[in-house]
Amino acid sequence: MEITRREFLIKSGLAAGALLAQPMAGTPAHAAELPEVYYTGDLTVTGLLRALDTVKQRLTGKVAIKLHTGEPHGPNIIPRDMIKAVQDAIPNSTLVECNVLYGSPRQTNEGHRETLMTNGFTFSKVDIMDEEGDAPIPVPGGKWLKEVHVGSHMLDYDSMLVLTHFKGHAMGGFGGSLKNIAIGCASGKRGKAEVHGLTDPANPSRQWLTGEKFMELMADSGKATCSHFGKNIVFINVLRSMSVDCDCAGIHAARPTAPDLGILASADILAIDQASIDMVYALPEAQKKDLVERIESRKGLRQLSAMEEHGMGSREYRLVTL
Repeated sequence: MEITRREFLIKSGLAAGALLAQPMAGTPAHAAELPEVYYTGDLTVTGLLRALDTVKQRLTGKVAIKLHTGEPHGPNIIPRDMIKAVQDAIPNSTLVECNVLYGSPRQTNEGHRETLMTNGFTFSKVDIMDEEGDAPIPVPGGKWLKEVHVGSHMLDYDSMLVLTHFKGHAMGGFGGSLKNIAIGCASGKRGKAEVHGLTDPANPSRQWLTGEKFMELMADSGKATCSHFGKNIVFINVLRSMSVDCDCAGIHAARPTAPDLGILASADILAIDQASIDMVYALPEAQKKDLVERIESRKGLRQLSAMEEHGMGSREYRLVTL
């Protein structure tokens, strides 16, 4: 079944103003021009592979599968059996990550590898892309950044699957496909300092940037990675265990109060993050209020409009139920 985003909002009993607190982007003249976002409510390996089948034809050559592998014992990350099944279904693929900037064992290669073992990533190699340093890539039309430093190994790959656990985020409001690449592909020290707007990476705790400028910096960084891979980057958002906190919080993440919703897949980064937000906002008030408060208190919806300004995709889409 296919419906447009506008039809989805109407069926959900939502007006665009209530949903985004701003005018909704205009609908293209022909619905056929809209990007497709595929949806399944089946949160199993079978459902995830069905979603993957809709986009994996764009994955060619050496494929990076970008994950957030989480802090030690993190309770909400995507189940490892699901990740293994995705990797098994994509020839010549490698799980990839980057080190982090905040206080964590994942700041170092050694600590990061120990965390990977703790979290069950024993079935496959995980390429820590900045293990041997970083490399600059350009930000076409960047608002704040002209280039961003990514893990140098990212340049070894021909295409990328962005496999994202959609959830809240302490600074970004929400973490979707944009956050997964914008922060996740940036190198642990230099790149992440650039995306966070830090002038002194040696003292990050005093300078963490929040609000609309941070969303704009994420969009700049995400634009760089999307432009680097061109048509050979695709996105899957898994809407389960949606705490208001990112997987960066590990065992300290707040208990999810929103229900599990399903899996989305698309070749359009803006459309998939917009669809994820739309599904959250369509929930009954009691189920969505914590996550919505986190998103709006951090100005998280600016991620979407900043991506739109960068021409990174469409806020209108056709939702195709698998």
